[in-house]
Parts: sequence; structure tokens; C-alpha cells
Amino acid sequence: MYPQRTGLILWVSDSRHTKQLEKFGTIHYVSKRMHYVVLYVNSDRAEEATKAIQKLSFVKKIERSYRNEIRTEYNSNVPDKANLYT
Repeated sequence: MYPQRTGLILWVSDSRHTKQLEKFGTIHYVSKRMHYVVLYVNSDRAEEATKAIQKLSFVKKIERSYRNEIRTEYNSNVPDKANLYT
């Protein structure tokens, strides 16, 4: 089975140094215009990776992605309004 992954959004001062981030995880996207990198790391090593990445000189700010915490199972408790218009 696949390991649980956590997304990190890294705001960088220069996008030329993003190659160095590959040793921490998988680079998903690099925005050269807005200067950020989306990096996926294993959840069990996310804290360690965040501390190590923060020490890099070209990293300005690190934000954690909340995508895996969003509920994706929906229930339809709302009554169907299609019957009202027939």
C-alpha cells in the first residue's frame, strides 16, 4: 500500500534552487512566476523535513496543505427539489 503523504507549500526567494528540494520528497509543481513549490513528503517524516527545509537560505515560508483533512464523503440529507417542479 502507498504511504500516507503530506503536501507542503514552500515559498522560495528564487526558483533556481528548487532542485535541492528533491532529497526531501516529491516535487509536484514549481511556480516560477509566484515563487512557490508544492512538495509531497511522507507523513511520518513531515516534521523532520519541515525543520530541515526551513534551514535552507532560499526558503521564505512553509505552509502545510490541508487537502487530506478535507472531508470527501458526502451525504444528501437535502430533499430532492426535482419533484416539486413536476
